[in-house]
Amino acid sequence: MAQSDGVAHSKLRLGVNIDHVATVRNARGGSLPDPVRAAQLAIAAGADGITAHLREDRRHILDADIVRLRQLIDKPLNFEMAATSQMLDIALQTRPHAACLVPEKRTERTTEGGLDVVGGFAHLAPFIDGLRRGGIRVSLFIEPSIEALEAASALKAPVVELHTGSWCHAVANGEQKLADQEFERLRKAAIHAEQIGLECHAGHGLDFHTARQIARLPQIVELNIGHFLIGESIFIGLDAAIHHMRAAMDDGRAHCLS
Repeated sequence: MAQSDGVAHSKLRLGVNIDHVATVRNARGGSLPDPVRAAQLAIAAGADGITAHLREDRRHILDADIVRLRQLIDKPLNFEMAATSQMLDIALQTRPHAACLVPEKRTERTTEGGLDVVGGFAHLAPFIDGLRRGGIRVSLFIEPSIEALEAASALKAPVVELHTGSWCHAVANGEQKLADQEFERLRKAAIHAEQIGLECHAGHGLDFHTARQIARLPQIVELNIGHFLIGESIFIGLDAAIHHMRAAMDDGRAHCLS
């Protein structure tokens, strides 16, 4: 596939998810390590925003973390949430910069797949409307499919985040044919999102290598990365992990696909 050499593209934003700093804290109890401190360090290292998922079972991020994040960081807070009345109330009370609606199952270790925006259209509509009326930018975490994008547009959500997990899993397992197929789905979805006026983000399972690759899609304007960065920080520190990620993203962006 051809590259667009010599063409200036917008800088790709990096959102850092600090959920698993809270996972480590909750494993022992107490207040350390503090996810808010991690968010502040991530911002100092170059993160453009912070993402935190308040789950129904509070397995990592807690209500008090969301309040403190809203008060103590100077970059946008992306509040990941299930489409429930409780989470809508918390979002409207806290007023984060953005709320990303995600699927949630009590039995899953991490978010599995994108939100069913087609089958769940009627259920999602009042939550999106409530967030929008509350002045909160809404995004939907979806599969990279044309049907999901069209449903997101019909729901009047201005932002979508494409689920990159299937592609990253195929890359990690050395399944090159499947990886190529999944990347092509992402590429086509990103193009379609731009065509129908949706701001396009991407995330889930990204590491240095896959972040560099996905950064080559100029329609994607933001990556949200958490587990890998927090894991890598154990070995090299959070500051260094974010600097390495930023460099990988910038390198990919410099070689955008046409």
